[in-house]
Amino acid sequence: MNWLFALFGVLGGVAIGVQASINGGLGKKIGAIEGSLVSFAIGTVVLLLLFIFFGKGQILSVGSVPKWQLTGGLLGAFYIFISILIVPKIGVATSLITVIVGQVAMGTLIDHFGLFGGRQIPVDWQRVLAIVLLCAALYFFYRD
Repeated sequence: MNWLFALFGVLGGVAIGVQASINGGLGKKIGAIEGSLVSFAIGTVVLLLLFIFFGKGQILSVGSVPKWQLTGGLLGAFYIFISILIVPKIGVATSLITVIVGQVAMGTLIDHFGLFGGRQIPVDWQRVLAIVLLCAALYFFYRD
């Protein structure tokens, strides 16, 4: 694996950790749905500016993509809402562990079956063990 991609992944994880904490506080002050809306609105404005000044893609081709590929925004909004809802109740670290368990479990299924046009990567005992260990980590983070 290219170390630069791994570094980008770690930086993305750091951003999600900071985002969860910030959004959790926002949701506590103004409400979970309202916090989700504000968070997404600010992100949308930033992406619009990036698109205007740096975009080189084919935005007008969006009408020709399979409709299921447009659900990413819906799933992103769902994630932000869930994050804002649970962080104040169970904390940032536990919230992130729950999300990671879900991501890795679903990612393993997607890879195994090659869903959504991805490369097929069969489940093996090491991947199953990794998920079990993540669940153990969740248990240790969540227990009182």
